[in-house]
Amino acid sequence: MRNFLKYLFCLEKNPKKGLMAYEWIVLAYLAATLVMAGVMHSQLINAESMIWGRLKILAITLALWGVYRMLPCGLTRTARAVVQMSLLSWWYPDIFELNRIFPNLDHIFASWEQGLFGCQPALLFSNVMNSAVFSEMMCMGYYSYYPMMAVVAVAILLVKRVSFERVVTIIIGTFFIHYVIFILLPVGGPQFYYEAVGIDEIAQGHFPNLHDHFNHQQVRMTCPGYTDGWFYALVEQAHQAGERPIAAFPSSHVSVCMVLMLSAWVFRLRKLFWVLLPFAILLCLSTVYIRAHYAIDALAGVVSGSLCWALLYPLTRRLDSPRKNTKKKKR
Repeated sequence: MRNFLKYLFCLEKNPKKGLMAYEWIVLAYLAATLVMAGVMHSQLINAESMIWGRLKILAITLALWGVYRMLPCGLTRTARAVVQMSLLSWWYPDIFELNRIFPNLDHIFASWEQGLFGCQPALLFSNVMNSAVFSEMMCMGYYSYYPMMAVVAVAILLVKRVSFERVVTIIIGTFFIHYVIFILLPVGGPQFYYEAVGIDEIAQGHFPNLHDHFNHQQVRMTCPGYTDGWFYALVEQAHQAGERPIAAFPSSHVSVCMVLMLSAWVFRLRKLFWVLLPFAILLCLSTVYIRAHYAIDALAGVVSGSLCWALLYPLTRRLDSPRKNTKKKKR
């Protein structure tokens, strides 16, 4: 603990001059979507708020960089990562403003689901496994998403500090890769599509094309399961706060979960890996159970998470090199 406190409050002798790798990723996405908002300004409902929101994040990023440059220590360095990780939830509903200009594709994915499994797993799972205990286990798994992220990041910071920037870059990079996919591939998921079409129609294998339906209606069905459960209430509150008919394929919950588990394993946090494994399994299953995703979304999330790791892990290798915080001796 003494070494960690020393890291937080002792000034760095050779502070990093430029932006962190994860900040460059944020700014690249910010710039690309800012251009999209500018070009498609007339087609977007909240174009001005989107533009101002991006300018605020740019200001926050530069302000954090400036504070770090004035007071270069572990505390200000870590604050830069914490803020960008926290802002990931801000970016999520913002995707809907961009992808709603494209036609909805839920009918295609529901048809693929039916062809692959012969049914709709998201429709049947909660009906078959409907006990209060199982429902709470599923909701607990789903709600563990952000706590898992925080636990892995903190563990890396405490135990493998030299790899902290690298892991944060991989996590943030994974998020923004998926955000780009979600913009170009508008799939709302069962909780929105089933509600719009009707459960009876879905059960009979009818999957109509809704075109721009979600531009005007974003009504979703509530989560199935034990409605008096504590974790059920937490999941419902989270969905009510920021859920939109977006981001179903592939499941970013499953994908990021894969990245977190790979991070724990590869960076030799093996005890943490085994502690988190049950939560990771529950999380993957819960995405289908609560009807946030089709089963093919969850399977695709395993693949996309693995691919993001395979892409970003080698690209961030140089971030793992120890920083030299000692001044060269004068000859």
